[in-house]
Amino acid sequence: MTTHSAVLARIRLNLHHRAVNRDLRDATEMHRTLMKLVPDGLGDSARMRSGLLYRIDVSENATTLLVQASAALTADRLPDGYGELEVKDLRPMFAALRPGLGVRYRIAVNPAKRARLPIEEKNKRGSIIPLSGPDADQWWTRRAAEAGLQLKSLLPTPLDPARRRSGPPLRHSLVRYDGTATVTDPAALTTALLSGIGRGKPYGAGLLTLAPATAA
Repeated sequence: MTTHSAVLARIRLNLHHRAVNRDLRDATEMHRTLMKLVPDGLGDSARMRSGLLYRIDVSENATTLLVQASAALTADRLPDGYGELEVKDLRPMFAALRPGLGVRYRIAVNPAKRARLPIEEKNKRGSIIPLSGPDADQWWTRRAAEAGLQLKSLLPTPLDPARRRSGPPLRHSLVRYDGTATVTDPAALTTALLSGIGRGKPYGAGLLTLAPATAA
């Protein structure tokens, strides 16, 4: 049986740190900071090769940066004072996945579809259209099923879109979904956990996290 390896780092951000504030204002800078954590020499597709995904979780008490990677993370490459960091090995979670398992989930996604073009333009690709409201909910329900999760509940929370201070604007929306689900396909779910779901992965979308469902 294949043992999948990945780690999840939780970084409680120091909101008084200059680099933290820079990264929260600019998704390109955040991506650059996080890519310093993975090994060098991974080539042009370093994010994909390292399996790096991230999400920013904001609560009343803290702003937490979750960083997942299948490659080793070198935490001391973060700027001094950037935040308090804890790293968790995800292999026990992968080993525990089984059909029928109840879980709680959280994910920030970029729901979108590609516009249909007239038949005379069939060789061209339509523009990407962000989805919201019920359309976004249907998108997530479908993608969750493809990823081996049967949703029992979902709570959407629209998030501020990722921004960057220079270059073309980022044309996508972000929605966080929280809820409960049942595992239907552990292999598909493992792939989704490792690869992320949807577009916008370099900008804080696609990282799915799971926890055991609490008994009713």
